Amino acid sequence: MFYHASSVAGISQLEPRISNHGIPLIYFSIKRENVLVYLSNAIEKYCRETGFSYEGQWQKWGPYGFTKDGRLRLEEYYQNALESTYKGVSGYIYCAENITDSGFEVEIPDAATSSISVPVSGVEYVPDAYDAILRAEKDGLITIRHYEEMTDKMREWNIRTIREEYDTAENHPEYRHFLRGNFRDILGNGL
Repeated sequence: MFYHASSVAGISQLEPRISNHGIPLIYFSIKRENVLVYLSNAIEKYCRETGFSYEGQWQKWGPYGFTKDGRLRLEEYYQNALESTYKGVSGYIYCAENITDSGFEVEIPDAATSSISVPVSGVEYVPDAYDAILRAEKDGLITIRHYEEMTDKMREWNIRTIREEYDTAENHPEYRHFLRGNFRDILGNGL
């Protein structure tokens, strides 16, 4: 089974969209719990909640990695990131029994992509993405590293990375707005 998350209801056929990689793809995982992170985009949610108007393609925020055993590990890079991104957000997990693999290497464990439309074979409504993520953690399917658990080495990486991300995001005002709002301690108020 292949899983794909979306905020859009009633999809019967998944269609390729321009991805972060610049080509039209549909992203899937063979693990249901891995798509929970795609039920909300922190950047888009923050901008909408703060009244930041934007008409372009939303930058994606990927606050996750994988443990050595291949389990998804969500990372909080700022205080209460998971709750502010996912609490109260509903969405859908679409299932497909088969896909035609695009051959595009995404370098994400248990992920697959298709460059052609894929019929939906089932759908699950997720009433609250935050609750679903906490349940997956409780069931041992994912791990969460909360902001307070960040090591000194990780904090140094976070500071360096956020500054680099801000500097290189000059064509993404929505991303800069998100970074300024959530990383004031790193970027300061003068930006």
